[in-house]
Amino acid sequence: MRTTGRGRSLAALLALIAVSGCRAQAVDAHGTRTPVRATTGSAAASEDAKPSAGSAVPGAASRDPGPTASRTPPPKVLWSRGDRGRDVREVQARLRQLAWLFEGPTGTYDFATVTAVRGFQGKRGLARTGELDAVTWQRLLSMTHEPARWELYAFGGQPAAPPDPRCMTGRVLCVSKTSRTLRWMVDGRTVSVMDVRFGAQYTPTREGVFSVNFKSRYHVSTIYHTSMPYAMFFSGGQAVHYSADFAARGYAGASHGCVNVRDEGKIAALFAQVRTGDKVVVYW
Repeated sequence: MRTTGRGRSLAALLALIAVSGCRAQAVDAHGTRTPVRATTGSAAASEDAKPSAGSAVPGAASRDPGPTASRTPPPKVLWSRGDRGRDVREVQARLRQLAWLFEGPTGTYDFATVTAVRGFQGKRGLARTGELDAVTWQRLLSMTHEPARWELYAFGGQPAAPPDPRCMTGRVLCVSKTSRTLRWMVDGRTVSVMDVRFGAQYTPTREGVFSVNFKSRYHVSTIYHTSMPYAMFFSGGQAVHYSADFAARGYAGASHGCVNVRDEGKIAALFAQVRTGDKVVVYW
């Protein structure tokens, strides 16, 4: 094919533009020449141009994130170490039903509770976190019954009932059978409160208004030959006193009619304050 001289000149000019990137002149409708930069497809961007957001950085290896891995979120944690309250007490009572917990319930999510929950989880193939999450709670619910009131307070800790009106004057040992508590009151003011336990069905603790008639720090029962420390007698052989059995077994046991106290420190302080002749009120 023959190429004219004019064609050869035009081809040479285009080749020069492609190689050098020089400026060509464009002519508008009015004959004005406007400089434009001619670029080839491989040099469309200048060297100092910044890549736009989301564009690949020149020379950087592209990363294929691949498919997003589907992850099951961990179950929600409901209670964990340090939590307190009635709900924690219920968790502990249910764990006691299954013999995973022997202490309490105390209402405090303590180390013993963490250990019990961890053991329960491991036995059922759950993550052994020691935290009571939603999955563990549902499994625990399915295996236990709703705790009765005294299951929640098997070792005490229950709130005290309002004092009987007869307790509002003078120095009074105010003993409620309803809440199983003793208030030490002076002129209507509560000085201290402690958990107490009463007699069994055939050896009930008497109700009524009495007075302390005898105190014995190291008393031993002449009938049952058991220790009765810090004894404060108010009705025959019935007394308010410390009970190691109550401290160890809680409300699983009962007295022979006495008012048992499980906190030795509290009854020691009470024994030091109570005088012979102080009033004792036992009521429902």
